[in-house]
Amino acid sequence: MDLRSGRAFWPLTNGLMHTYPPLSGDERADVLVIGAGITGALLADSLSAAGLDVVVTDLRDAAFGSTSASTALLQYEIDTNLVDLIPMIGQADAERAYHLCRDAIDTVRDLIAELPDDCGFRERGSLYYASNRRDARMLAHEHAARTRAGLNVEHLDGRSLKARFGITAPAALFSPDGGEVDPYRLAQHLLQRAQLRGARVYDRTEVTRLDEHGTEFTAHTDRHAKIQARWVVVATGYEAEKFLGKRLAQLKNSYALATEPIEQTDGELWPTGCLIWETARPYLYARTTQDGRVVIGGEDDNHHNPARRERALPGKQKRLERKLGKLLPHLHPETAFAWAGTFGETKDGLAYIGPRQTGDRLLFALGYGGNGITYSVQAARLLTGLIQGEEAGDLRIFRLDR
Repeated sequence: MDLRSGRAFWPLTNGLMHTYPPLSGDERADVLVIGAGITGALLADSLSAAGLDVVVTDLRDAAFGSTSASTALLQYEIDTNLVDLIPMIGQADAERAYHLCRDAIDTVRDLIAELPDDCGFRERGSLYYASNRRDARMLAHEHAARTRAGLNVEHLDGRSLKARFGITAPAALFSPDGGEVDPYRLAQHLLQRAQLRGARVYDRTEVTRLDEHGTEFTAHTDRHAKIQARWVVVATGYEAEKFLGKRLAQLKNSYALATEPIEQTDGELWPTGCLIWETARPYLYARTTQDGRVVIGGEDDNHHNPARRERALPGKQKRLERKLGKLLPHLHPETAFAWAGTFGETKDGLAYIGPRQTGDRLLFALGYGGNGITYSVQAARLLTGLIQGEEAGDLRIFRLDR
């Protein structure tokens, strides 16, 4: 099905960077990665760097699904606040999940330093503001929990928030650790690098059935060609249900827009150009781009079908424009692009990474929610290690049977 509506900013601003052929003959590999979005690209890069022979497939053009609809805020903060995650999974695992997302931002920075361009990456702080006074009290508890966990975070009252960032809200948390990136460009560069190591990428090729025979899989495709592999990693977001046989996430639509470039007088559209998001659920979120645009998103609703999402887009765009005007009244933006994408939301805000059960060679890398890219970074690390026979204790946090 169509994963997005409207005119997504990233593919339009980048153009068709690279093309990949459909599968035309049988293939064999150590690892088959199903999905050539940002998650599949990170996996292909990591697996090929480890010396594994990799084939990647996607039923669409590479990185034209959910990746092209992502607003690509790189945050260590999970959609579930730390104070709420701790009673769900325990303090040690909750704190570890936050630190893994924090580490992933550094990994993205280091990966990009090796690529042909910076992929729009910039290190940014993250400003998490209280949508109401009740949430302001929650932020005080969240600040204490993150501080105990060893995370670098600052608590701001309403007066300090207004003075430093020009935002009117009862309180906020500011974390210096965050980032932003162009997810489409990053995915394309990673796929290209994997190809240089010998990986093969085939788009417009759908895996229709997986057969397992002992220690090997046979993937049947709609191109009447087969792929044999010792391991299969499914990196298709909620579409992985076809291979799982069950639904792990609730489907949601998120809406976004990108403005025309806005003239900047001091180098940033707002102080520090930080990522901005709020405590309300669903939450409003905003970032900037290298050419001076604002990308703002939110207005999430339940997914029913693409046609209904398409009909909702004009009204959602207007609501986002009004909210941007209220949040940052000094800007006078003009909308250039507006789009919507469908994503999965889990009960605890965590990704699902790993096998269905211990010993399976069918693995999943499903980076649901607002931390999709940071989760995918960790999925590439953890699953590459698992395939190589390494101990992967962190997989317990993201196990599929939790």
